[in-house]
Amino acid sequence: MKLNDKVCVVTGAASGIGKAIAQIYAANGARVVIADLNLDAASKAAEDITASGGTAMAVAMDVTSEEQVNDGVAKVIAAWGQVDVLVSNAGIQIVNPVENYAYADWKKMLAIHLDGAFLTSKAVLPHMYAAGSGSIIFMGSVHSKEASPLKSAYVTAKHGLLGLSRVIAKEGGKKGVRTNVICPGFVRTPLVDKQIPEQAKELNISEDEVVKRVMLGQTVDGEFTTVEDIAEVALFFAAFPTNALTGQSLVASHGWFME
Repeated sequence: MKLNDKVCVVTGAASGIGKAIAQIYAANGARVVIADLNLDAASKAAEDITASGGTAMAVAMDVTSEEQVNDGVAKVIAAWGQVDVLVSNAGIQIVNPVENYAYADWKKMLAIHLDGAFLTSKAVLPHMYAAGSGSIIFMGSVHSKEASPLKSAYVTAKHGLLGLSRVIAKEGGKKGVRTNVICPGFVRTPLVDKQIPEQAKELNISEDEVVKRVMLGQTVDGEFTTVEDIAEVALFFAAFPTNALTGQSLVASHGWFME
């Protein structure tokens, strides 16, 4: 198995992309930590993995709280003694034009996406350095590379993840730690479903037009990226055996964005 006995912490893993990543990791032999703001949902996701023959535990984690992040990682170390993979996946979306974007919403977005990536990385890196190996994966977006109207905070945060990943790659390379950023296109999750009526209202178009024109209009096939697509990329990065790809990002968007 590709991740046999590896301990993998996935934030925001009670649902959506994070849950799919946790499931594919467990199916490939990993011991998976479901780290989520919603402990009940995290526990249910962990139970589902265990019922399917995998190994999982749940920890409560608000990724914007240094105390909760450190406590969560400490619980993982106490239970399993190591952290081999971190997937910083927790995220939300708030859309508004810049002139109407509440400063509190701006700070909330950057805290969850950027502070969360920083705090979780900071918490696991000493354990990875001590082991001489590790993989840190940030959940970016096509918006790590591209801009869209109404998403100033999201685009800023996702661009920032590229920089953080590259710095950790430079610092961690000689210590066996590599980093990557996954950059999905639109994935049909509750996060995206929430955006459809919001964007329809802001852009004064129908919800169908938001899906077909705004979200999928630049893809090659008019298809959403799936959680399974992204989970496969996350498995590829976590299991990659050398530093050859460290600091790199990979776009998975059905051709919406190419580089």
